[in-house]
Amino acid sequence: MDAALPLGAEVAGWTPPPRPARQAMAGRHAVLEPLDPDRHCAELHAANLADPAMWTYLPYGPFASEDAYRHWAESAATTDDPLFFAVRDARSGRAGGAMSYLRIAPEAGSIEIGHIALSAGMQRRPAATEAMTLMIGWAFGAGYRRVEWKCNALNLASRRAAERLGLSYEGIFRQATVVKGRNRDTAWFAAIDSEWPALKAAYAAWLEPANFDADGRQRLRLSDLTRPILAARDPALA
Repeated sequence: MDAALPLGAEVAGWTPPPRPARQAMAGRHAVLEPLDPDRHCAELHAANLADPAMWTYLPYGPFASEDAYRHWAESAATTDDPLFFAVRDARSGRAGGAMSYLRIAPEAGSIEIGHIALSAGMQRRPAATEAMTLMIGWAFGAGYRRVEWKCNALNLASRRAAERLGLSYEGIFRQATVVKGRNRDTAWFAAIDSEWPALKAAYAAWLEPANFDADGRQRLRLSDLTRPILAARDPALA
């Protein structure tokens, strides 16, 4: 190396973190379970029927029958990257969504959360948000330095969700891929480990039972709790 050239900060004592395992993660509102076609397909397919539009930006779906969904799930449940989980609502006990880790790179300390497929009954519910925070929390707790979120640049709901979770917008990869025969520009978001303590506190404050009224409506918005974290990186977001 040429000592006269600029170098990144030394990562002292760096040890690559473990890959995520097929094990459940439980919170107050949500339980993440490794995707199991026998346990989850019937409930997930029934829940998904309420909103076929949920598949618009995903590379698969909608599924015309439970058998078709099971065929997809039987393949998805065997892969290690993506590593799929079903999301079960702790209150109702029913599965209503799926998501995964992917682009898992322990050697770089980087991991992505994606393939988020939430049924209409789970969207905008505490269980959906908590499931995402459980995945983010496991990744940083395991020693990952960077958690990524990528989506179709036209998927405004996914972009808002990433920012609500306190993930910083990092730009657009133009013509990144072709999905269902259409161009996809990909929007990138990420959080890094130095931001995790503030994110963890924001998530915990939002998930406090006192933050929800008797009808389950939030008192404090998660976006208000995470905005200072985003503003620290980009003052325009203050």
